[in-house]
Amino acid sequence: MKSEKQAPSMPQKELPSLKERYLNFVVPEMMRLFNYKNIMEVPRIQKVVVNMGVGEAVQDAKEIDSAKRDLALITGQMPMVCKARKSISAFKLRKGMPIGCKVTLRGDRMWHFLQKLFAIVLPRVRDFKGLTQKMDGQGNLSFGLEEQTIFPEVEIDKVDKVRGMNITIVTNAKSDVEARTMLRLLGCPFREE
Repeated sequence: MKSEKQAPSMPQKELPSLKERYLNFVVPEMMRLFNYKNIMEVPRIQKVVVNMGVGEAVQDAKEIDSAKRDLALITGQMPMVCKARKSISAFKLRKGMPIGCKVTLRGDRMWHFLQKLFAIVLPRVRDFKGLTQKMDGQGNLSFGLEEQTIFPEVEIDKVDKVRGMNITIVTNAKSDVEARTMLRLLGCPFREE
């Protein structure tokens, strides 16, 4: 009997462990808690936006390059440079000058970043009591970090200046309660209020 030759199978892409937790634990738990009829009603994280303002770039244009380098190390994605929309003479700012950089994370990079953020980075913050439970009313969570050195990828010796950043987690939840519950089930460390 002649053995049939099988086509080589494509290697299975491994899911990020936080995404696996979302699919196997968070989705069934959310369906039970909120009595969703369909799995598509369960809120999802759409994107994570990491923003770093560099006001010093007005005097020294090289500051934006080091901020871009740090943000690329932290997120694993090349940041986009944000430019001033209008001139403000009090700040010596001209329209079109670079004043910050941002990264929008989606897909597997987003899940890897969130896992690192919840498990490694936030516990390293000094005197960390948890993130605020206040959201924007549409299920999105925004918070700030004061320094980029709490990320393990950033080498402290190579940091020229300590910079903060804003992180926004955008969900498609209908309410803050649903989004907060989903993030808490994913392991987001909220402050008890």
